[in-house]
Amino acid sequence: MHEVVTKGRWRRYMAAGAAAALVAMLLPVAHGADLMSQARARGVLRIAVEGTYPPFNFKDPKSGHLTGYDVEVARLVATGLKLKPQFVLTEWSAILPAVASSKVDAAISQVIITPEREQAFDFSVPYTYSNFQLIVRKNERTTYRNLDDLKGRKLGVRQGSVFEQQAKEVKGIEVRSYPAVPENLQDLAFGRIDASLDDSLMVSYLLKHSELPIKAGPRVGRDARIGVALRKGNPQLKAAVDRILNQARADGTLRRLSLKWFGIDASSATR
Repeated sequence: MHEVVTKGRWRRYMAAGAAAALVAMLLPVAHGADLMSQARARGVLRIAVEGTYPPFNFKDPKSGHLTGYDVEVARLVATGLKLKPQFVLTEWSAILPAVASSKVDAAISQVIITPEREQAFDFSVPYTYSNFQLIVRKNERTTYRNLDDLKGRKLGVRQGSVFEQQAKEVKGIEVRSYPAVPENLQDLAFGRIDASLDDSLMVSYLLKHSELPIKAGPRVGRDARIGVALRKGNPQLKAAVDRILNQARADGTLRRLSLKWFGIDASSATR
């Protein structure tokens, strides 16, 4: 069974996402110290995941084992590198700081690629394409067509996420940030917030498996490309991960995993 490591002490990094990104940008590239060689010496690829974000990465309620689309992609990558995957459960806001400080080798946890993040981290080729989507209560009578319609309302987002960033760009929305999705959706169901903003692939899965009185709202904002996040200055590791993901796309593996978890092929931008 693959080892899962919980790092509770990483919570002190929760407010340090931006600072860690800046540090990563300023650090000199250490030639000859590529994480690929370090990972091979350990025989293990350390992978940060939330573990609370279905259908991407979560603990199966029956077995208690870590599962999900990201988990299967992570195992695919580790196997391609001839390494054992070691999953490190990490709150979302601490995931990128963990990559920046080399506490993990990679983050495979539905990390959206943005220009700001690309300045601080290297990303693999995208392995998933998605959209932003609102979630509302089933008995919601107000029709939200876009984020502007939420001015004067309370919107729940994951702390440190791109969803949080986009919500805060719209003046007038009261943004409530949560460490993980379950707390966010519980508050939505109980009326403590008016809507939630998250990944459309998660929303589709959630509505099929959750008993909460919630429903899908409109897709809003920008499209999203998701990749494996790596610390800058590790070209060997990035090239190897890209090669594995490109092969998995070419031979249909990513499409098969996508259909399994989402019911659609989200492995390509043309869908």
